[in-house]
Amino acid sequence: MKTYTKEKLTFDQFLEQCPESGLYELVDGEIVEVRATRNHDDVANFILFAYNDEIRRLNLNYVVNNTAVFKTITADRTEQGRKPDVSVIDKDVWRSNRSAYSALEEPIQLAIEVTSTNWEDDYIDKLDEYQRLGIIEYWIVDYLAIGLREYLGNPKVPTVFVFLLDAEGKYQRTQFRGSELIVSQTFPELALTAEQILTA
Repeated sequence: MKTYTKEKLTFDQFLEQCPESGLYELVDGEIVEVRATRNHDDVANFILFAYNDEIRRLNLNYVVNNTAVFKTITADRTEQGRKPDVSVIDKDVWRSNRSAYSALEEPIQLAIEVTSTNWEDDYIDKLDEYQRLGIIEYWIVDYLAIGLREYLGNPKVPTVFVFLLDAEGKYQRTQFRGSELIVSQTFPELALTAEQILTA
């Protein structure tokens, strides 16, 4: 992972200065390159294609992609620029300004993070930021079982976590393993098991 800036950037500065090739996030005021292994990409792409199939099959008013960047705010009011591995966005929001670059400031419908060596970002920072922004549904796909034992058990077991906002705007967590069918508020007819996702 390469860090390209030393000065603390705002979200707007990040959009202006972000390199055109590659994938990047704004983390603690710095432009950080986001890189993934082939295995990580396989898991993310499996989910993306499954969502696309559901959107087409049910004619849902969503757009799904892996390039959307949106602004989040930390507890200390620091602007971050996040790019989930998979984003599900209301089509009307996405298409409200089609000539714009993909950066958004409003909450998306669903964000998925596939864990990697920076797993703490997914379990701690992004969890807090996405809840604060009001993203209705957030998945952490820990196919490597590298997160905390508090979440994964002992021994650690690969798990898909689905977080849903409750009436108070707080995430409630449900975990799925093995042959358990994933329950998604956004895609209630989705017929995928945790194992299918975790071993994609």
